[in-house]
Amino acid sequence: MNVALVHDWLNQIGGAEDVLENLMALYPQRPLYTSLYWREKMPTHWQQWDIRTSFIDRLPGARRKQQLYFPLYPFAFEQFDLRGYDLVISNKSGFCHGVITGPETLHICYCLTPTRYVWRYHQYAEQEKLGRLTRLLLPPFLTFLRQWDRLAADRVDYFIAISQEVRRRIAKVYRRESVIIYPPVDTQRFAPASRLDDYYLFVGRLVPYRRIDLLIEAFNKMGRRLLIAGSGRDRERLEALAGPTIEFLGYVPNADLPDLLARAQAFMFPGEEDFGIAPIQAMAAGRPVIAYAAGGVLDTIIPGVTGALFYEQSVQAIVAAVERFDASSVKPSIIREHAAQFDTAVFRRKLQAFINEKMASRERGD
Repeated sequence: MNVALVHDWLNQIGGAEDVLENLMALYPQRPLYTSLYWREKMPTHWQQWDIRTSFIDRLPGARRKQQLYFPLYPFAFEQFDLRGYDLVISNKSGFCHGVITGPETLHICYCLTPTRYVWRYHQYAEQEKLGRLTRLLLPPFLTFLRQWDRLAADRVDYFIAISQEVRRRIAKVYRRESVIIYPPVDTQRFAPASRLDDYYLFVGRLVPYRRIDLLIEAFNKMGRRLLIAGSGRDRERLEALAGPTIEFLGYVPNADLPDLLARAQAFMFPGEEDFGIAPIQAMAAGRPVIAYAAGGVLDTIIPGVTGALFYEQSVQAIVAAVERFDASSVKPSIIREHAAQFDTAVFRRKLQAFINEKMASRERGD
């Protein structure tokens, strides 16, 4: 089967790139079309891939600040020549679902979210602390981008959503049905520990929308120990808020992460994510998750069994959830068993079955 993969941009590592790794594992040595590729910042083994970039890759500053050229992405993805492919899979949070394919090609979009800065602009601008110049320049293009994005969705034959929340957004914004296949998490890397230590844990990029500031204030108030693993542009501000029981670990190597998760009393997740890979990793290590009840955690956390939810992003709500939850009452084996349903092998099996079904249906002329 002649297959092409499409991805928005390759200049940073995140959950979208975890999905991409698995797509490339399912379809090795297939071409990957993307707007830009920052070779030096991406994993070394990606240099073996057949990566084909758009004209945006050659524009000044595009690899460092892909946001500079938002109005150009529709044109960039429409320029790719995808004739002759039986199957195109777009891995989308931006504009890559807008590639143009022929009637003979099956286009499946794995949708991480409808383009956030187009459909949830005010929330995005606030969360990302966009500068004044960007706030002035971007809005005039939004009407065009919304119109294009909505029409581009009609080019997709089938949508796959990563959570119930994203499924609802696809229905509202694109007026399309979708199925849910949860993103891949390598749960086999993690296992429960023989002992627990007296700390709670957050792992992730230190950026404003994750509301780590609320977490710090809550743990300052409780006087409980909180470890924060990760780096990001918000670190200096967060460190200024932290009291003596808060410790910043910086970047934690992948090899050290399983043990750090497995010995925590609980994993804290105060922000809203479309899915949330870190909570799954914590559960794979047998630890409960205390999270804000929004986004993907509503699909992944079972209150009272694998963790607890709080329903307001506030210091008071976090304090109440931590003090009410008895971490010793949960069973690590049950939590780990629950996390296994999000494993990489499950993702690949379900996605391959979905693709095979749709390809067979097309061949029958259904």
